[in-house]
Amino acid sequence: MPEAPVLEYACTLRVELAPIREMGSGRFGQRRIIPITGGTVTGPQLNGRILNLGADWQTIQADGAAHLDTRYAFETDDGALIEIVNIGTRHGPPDVIAKLARGEEVDPADYYMRTIARLETGDPRHAWVNNTLLVGTGKRLADAVQVDLFAVA
Repeated sequence: MPEAPVLEYACTLRVELAPIREMGSGRFGQRRIIPITGGTVTGPQLNGRILNLGADWQTIQADGAAHLDTRYAFETDDGALIEIVNIGTRHGPPDVIAKLARGEEVDPADYYMRTIARLETGDPRHAWVNNTLLVGTGKRLADAVQVDLFAVA
């Protein structure tokens, strides 16, 4: 049997969000844009602040599943700029998704929120991010998203 990859905790992103901008129905579902206004990056491998730029361009399916497509950046504590492209999916029972939509606190064990993150920088101090795959587990908060990123070793 093949050996499963090992995951190493890299950091936690706390991504602050502006109110949702509804675009209406698109080719593949309901479309919306959620501006990213700031936040923090904390962990053993990366620390810094998320910049006030970028957005999550979501597609919502008829069953309530959200397909996440984010692009934003953060500045590390030592001054490096790192871009994040984070693609993911969030789905769960209709009542749980409705609670999330109302901004209520929901146990992340009650729904599925996973991402694949690609990071990129030109700063040699953090060049390892350019060649490392990261996967994330997420939690939707009232005005933010928390994503714990794990490097695939």
